[in-house]
Amino acid sequence: MTVKEVVKRYDLSPEELEKELKDNLEGYEENKIRQLYEDSLKQFKTEAILEGTVLKVLEDGVLVDVGYKSEGIVPLDQFENVEEIKEGDKMEVLLESVEEETGMIVLSKRKADRIRGWERIIQEHKEGDVVKGKVIRKIKGGLLLDISVPVFLPASQVDVRRTGEIGDWIGKEIECKIIKIDKERMNIVVSRRKLIEEQREAQKKELLAKIQEGDVVKGVVKNIADFGAFVDLGGIDGLLHITDISWGRISSPSDVLSLDDEIEVKVIKFDKEKERISLGLKQLTPNPWENVEEKYPVGTHLKGTVVNILPYGAFVKLEEGIEGLVHISEMSWTRRINHPSDIVSLGQEVDVVILDVNKEKQEISLSIKQTEGDPWDVVEEKYPVGSVVEGYVRNLTNYGAFIELEEGIDGLVHISDLSWVKKVNHPSELLKKGDLVRAKILSIDKEKRRIALGIKQLSEDPWEKIIPDAYEQDTLHRGKVTKITNFGVFVELEDNLEGLLHISELADRKIEDPSEIVKVGDEIIVKVIKLDKEERKIGLSLKRVTDEDREALEQAEQEFAQQSEENQNNTPQTQEETQE
Repeated sequence: MTVKEVVKRYDLSPEELEKELKDNLEGYEENKIRQLYEDSLKQFKTEAILEGTVLKVLEDGVLVDVGYKSEGIVPLDQFENVEEIKEGDKMEVLLESVEEETGMIVLSKRKADRIRGWERIIQEHKEGDVVKGKVIRKIKGGLLLDISVPVFLPASQVDVRRTGEIGDWIGKEIECKIIKIDKERMNIVVSRRKLIEEQREAQKKELLAKIQEGDVVKGVVKNIADFGAFVDLGGIDGLLHITDISWGRISSPSDVLSLDDEIEVKVIKFDKEKERISLGLKQLTPNPWENVEEKYPVGTHLKGTVVNILPYGAFVKLEEGIEGLVHISEMSWTRRINHPSDIVSLGQEVDVVILDVNKEKQEISLSIKQTEGDPWDVVEEKYPVGSVVEGYVRNLTNYGAFIELEEGIDGLVHISDLSWVKKVNHPSELLKKGDLVRAKILSIDKEKRRIALGIKQLSEDPWEKIIPDAYEQDTLHRGKVTKITNFGVFVELEDNLEGLLHISELADRKIEDPSEIVKVGDEIIVKVIKLDKEERKIGLSLKRVTDEDREALEQAEQEFAQQSEENQNNTPQTQEETQE
């Protein structure tokens, strides 16, 4: 309504008109201010991104003007470099909330940056794109990667091989591939593993297309096992077997190689269909076996170092890559060796002789004992047949006793050479280990390294004269029953001398069991009815002994005892008596 309309309609006086105009203007300004306020509130909705101006840097935050009736404060921890912030700087912030009572507003630069970064990432990238960022921290299940917004890198997607502590990646810049974008949740998942696999696949195809046997290539040691090492050639791994690492002996690939070592290797075998590559490291240096026959002729004396000991011998290193075997049989002429470690030890320097060289098999036979003279070469001079020697009983067997004449040289006393008269079932009946005994050299076989000894040969064979003279036919003797068998009785006539009393010679009547007549331990008088020097046997009879025979024997024994007593009484007891 215009002024004229107001005057015409209400027919107002000038005073009344002035008052009416004044009232209308006040209402108009109030309404306009209210409208402006309401419009300003519409511009300051929460979660909206606003442009602000830095007013001042405070101790706990940055004061920012966003055009609202009051300023907001952004916490200092939301700025990377607080020192670079100046008054008047422009920045985008997120209005988090408005406190109606105080009129204060809560601002966040971090959230605004994240939203703008998210919008930019969504506009610039899609699933499958490669992005680069810095690992900022470790979270449950993986890592957070900053690519202007935090994205999730699962632990399983960090590398193609199992990693150690994934926290070691914090602070590193890496490239990854986007594998999932969730717009609603503002979440991105990335994979470094997938990117590497794709890159390796491309490298692998390129490598397989050009690689050839004999090529020298570079690679990185990625895995070490007992049997060798796997070397990454760029997209594909090759196997470097332990036998192809060094010409010399190594106990483990880790003696030469370490993980992540960059090395040059030679392609010694390539199977394109199976995509298998065999590599060699030692093949980059000359083969020391090429001129081994010229360098190590048979018969050469030289020194070497023991590098390995096995039950059958010891390996001796002659130079780097060249080893020879000293078989256990070539370690000593005389010593009895149970294990090579009885003679040598690891790292020991030894004198050896070259026995044989096989270039094709890369084998060298060595000897330690042949660096010295063979003691068996002089054994016949040192121990002539017929001489008497002394030695200790080293071992007893069913067939005899071994006597050690000197270290490594033994002689064997056969069981039949222990006694002229005693029937020996086992050497332990007369000897025991460690006994010092005398024996006669019976024979020497230098080729077979054998010496035959005899103990009974130290004395005259009693069967030649002594026994035949003492045990003539029909002579009477007193003896002790030592053994009863179904065919007769063995009677001990003197130490180590027995005769056989056949069952038929026990009594005039026929008997079934000798124990009907005698028992073990009985002392009896028997008559010699047969003596066989060749068979070394004495035949006895009990039934042919008459009462007159017994009386005669007893009489003879009494006279012998009396004569012995007289002789003993007449024997001087002291030196003085002897002089008298």
